[in-house]
Amino acid sequence: MNFDIQDLSGTFSTFDIIVSLSLSLSFVLSAIIGWVYRYTHKNVSYSQSYVQTLVMVAMIVSLIMLVVGSNVARAFALVGALSVIRFRNAIKETRDVGFIFLAMAIGMTTGTRFYVLAIAATVAVCLVMLIMYKFNWFKLDVQRQVVKVQVPPGQEYVAYVEDVLIKYCSEFELVSTESARSGALNELYYTAQMKKGNKSAELISALSTVNAGQRVTVLTGYDQTDI
Repeated sequence: MNFDIQDLSGTFSTFDIIVSLSLSLSFVLSAIIGWVYRYTHKNVSYSQSYVQTLVMVAMIVSLIMLVVGSNVARAFALVGALSVIRFRNAIKETRDVGFIFLAMAIGMTTGTRFYVLAIAATVAVCLVMLIMYKFNWFKLDVQRQVVKVQVPPGQEYVAYVEDVLIKYCSEFELVSTESARSGALNELYYTAQMKKGNKSAELISALSTVNAGQRVTVLTGYDQTDI
């Protein structure tokens, strides 16, 4: 039996090598972006599929840029093909949009063979994200509350509720009033800032004494937590 050993390196073109390098680099860089996103994520809505999508987006955009190259006809054809795609998932954090654009930018730079720029951009942006996370930049120390109170119909109950809010809160604002239980109750929604030393439990207890025993809800730090 004759075993022939053949060198297959000649079967790979320069374009094949470039495609392999571009996709590999976009994968590595987008994976770094994904790990940075995971490390710096604070809220409760972490999604593994979202991070995996970042990697996919970078690699797919890189491939698209390689396919398009400098061919204008291909570019218009791809724009027409991709225009039928519709994304309906809501982005819960504005920061997530930034990571999507970063993944797309990395895909574009690797796909157009700006490899050094892609590496430098990934390192720079990820480093900035880590620094902002480590030192908690731009944090607002003021915590605001959402207060939802159910009261019987009648303007006097609104006055009772606001008297309590004046006592326990440094500022508050009525956001909306809604009807509940077929008009048997009104739901009052306030945004408020508690006075120093006061606690949410104390506010709930005080509101429960003036709203005829109906439901009271206080959500603290709603601007920093997913609702």
